[in-house]
Amino acid sequence: MLSRPEAEARIPKLREAIERYRYEYHVLDALSIPEAALDSLKHELYSLEQAYPELITPDSPTQRVAGKALDGFVKVPHEVRMLSIEDVFSFAELQAWEERLRKLQPQGALQYFAEVKMDGLAVSLVYERGQLVRAATRGDGRIGEDVTHNVRTIESLPWTLRVPEAVEVEAFCRRFAGTIDAAAVRAFFSGTFPRIEIRGEVFMTRAQLERLNTKLEARGEAKLANPRNGAAGSLRQLDPQVAAERGLSFFGYALVGRYGFSTHEQAHAALTLLGIPQSPWVRFCPTLQEVRALQEEIGKQRTELPYWIDGVVVNVNDDELFESLGVVGKTWRAAAAWKFPAEQGTTRVLDIVVSVGRTGVLTPVAHLEPVSLAGTTVSRASLHNEDEIERLGLKIGDTVIVEKAGDIIPKVVRVLPELRTGKERRFRMPETCPMCHSAVSRAEGEVAVVCRNPQCFAQQSARLIHFVSRTAFDIRGFGDKIIEQLMQEGLVSEPADLFELKQGDLQDLEGFGEVSAKKLVDEVAAHASVAFPRFIYSLGIRHVGEQTARDLAQAFGSWQKLVVASREELEAVHGIGAVVAEAIDAFLRDTEEQERVQRLLQYVRVESFAAVQAGPLTGSNWVFTGTLTTMTRDEAKARVRALGAETQDSVTKTTTYVVAGEAAGSKAAKAEELGIPLWDEQRFIEELRRLES
Repeated sequence: MLSRPEAEARIPKLREAIERYRYEYHVLDALSIPEAALDSLKHELYSLEQAYPELITPDSPTQRVAGKALDGFVKVPHEVRMLSIEDVFSFAELQAWEERLRKLQPQGALQYFAEVKMDGLAVSLVYERGQLVRAATRGDGRIGEDVTHNVRTIESLPWTLRVPEAVEVEAFCRRFAGTIDAAAVRAFFSGTFPRIEIRGEVFMTRAQLERLNTKLEARGEAKLANPRNGAAGSLRQLDPQVAAERGLSFFGYALVGRYGFSTHEQAHAALTLLGIPQSPWVRFCPTLQEVRALQEEIGKQRTELPYWIDGVVVNVNDDELFESLGVVGKTWRAAAAWKFPAEQGTTRVLDIVVSVGRTGVLTPVAHLEPVSLAGTTVSRASLHNEDEIERLGLKIGDTVIVEKAGDIIPKVVRVLPELRTGKERRFRMPETCPMCHSAVSRAEGEVAVVCRNPQCFAQQSARLIHFVSRTAFDIRGFGDKIIEQLMQEGLVSEPADLFELKQGDLQDLEGFGEVSAKKLVDEVAAHASVAFPRFIYSLGIRHVGEQTARDLAQAFGSWQKLVVASREELEAVHGIGAVVAEAIDAFLRDTEEQERVQRLLQYVRVESFAAVQAGPLTGSNWVFTGTLTTMTRDEAKARVRALGAETQDSVTKTTTYVVAGEAAGSKAAKAEELGIPLWDEQRFIEELRRLES
């Protein structure tokens, strides 16, 4: 342990180094030392301060979690009103907004600065002489609540503004030469900061929310429904220790005042030099077309981002023009929030209709009054099973909240019973199959109600649709309607029938001609050879997805060996448990199913599957997330598998490596949480080339 004089000399150096590396980590996203080393410096500082508590200062990095619980929140007025932003929901509405601005300022050159709209809580930060003295919520725009004690627990937020190096200031002045007051800018960055206000968004990342909900569930407490509630609830904790546990984050988006700057772009660049973290999704956009391109780019990746966003904020870039356009009500005229299409909405359940899948499972489907969600019109939503309807307390005629996130199938998440009229009807599962009218049953311990008739039209059509799908035989040209048409004409009822189709069978059918009929027959013939994993998957065995099909192919190598496998041998396959093994065994012992397979094998050659040989990656499990630029994720998976590796869809404790492409989201965050090595695409390509050489 250091002596007191040694500690006195060491502690300021540690604090300075920690703040410098904090800036690299949270603002530049370019930490120059290992994260573990930064943690070690923090631990050393904490240990020295515990040994010599008289050397602790309020601005020490160790004090982010300190402080006593408050009795309540103090109301504080905002020196400059925190105004709202007008919402728009389409590019046409954004264009209309621009047209209104042009009428007000016909001579003004409209250029824009755009950034993501975080799903969090707006706060105002006041710094005096570079020190954080106050943080307040927006409140009603004029008066907010003092939440300084909780904001100070946010790791990414500096308590002391960074003083930029002279070379950084001069680079800034050169970058914006002719559009700034260089003398005022140099004075601003000199280190003798005036009283300045910075505004931004406190938010909770996906990983933070998941971590918190796990803790709450373990304690028997209600989980948080969304990240905004998480951020708001955390900021309003009277005990800063509780707030610190929540693990909040912060992005700055505005510098109140000019200080020699003339545009939003310049203010954002200044925030970076001051050590304020910002979203990487900020961009100067000369026209609305560039804004549109940014919105589309972000929209494609939003589900993969480590945090939630709900749109793009568009500001007139020129500060003088921005202010001259004024205020209407409580909103700036010169700013608009282009919201992404709603992912949740309310609608009514008009009816509940039961569909029959390829394995005979009866699935209740809600028929809805059409509602626009995530850019599409939704009129149906799966209710999964009878137990789910019971859990929701759903009746036909109910008003419900429907959710659709990204490409996820819409689902009913909540019933609003307070809107019932008394005319709603209870739903009951049918006692017979709605398609073939055969008896249905529900096995003990299972939620699924199943039609036991293998000749059921619905099952047969669903099996055929599955058989020709991209991840099975990948036979193009067969849509759902064509399959049903061919079945109704008596031309097909099982996969083998597809290979017996002749041009003459098709060309006289509605929607077909000589050319299209020949094209479809040729397409089927071109797929008479198939890889063994695809063959297994195409059979539609219950519980057998792509990965399980691959595991079976690797374990047995051929259909001849798989078909005679025992229940015990199936359970011994990696990744296959008792339930899945039982389903596979039942399929293999079903006489009618095997007759169909044998008939199919008269037309199809199943390529032999060579078991993956032990390689340099044997024993490792890989997860790929985000967008890769040099190859698809499927190609990346194939290349590591060829080297002996296994791939996974989700990050678990068994994951060995995670490769993160562009806009990697929650999976990357999960890897960091679990301490799993996280590679970027460049590192992955380099290692891959080395291993393959």
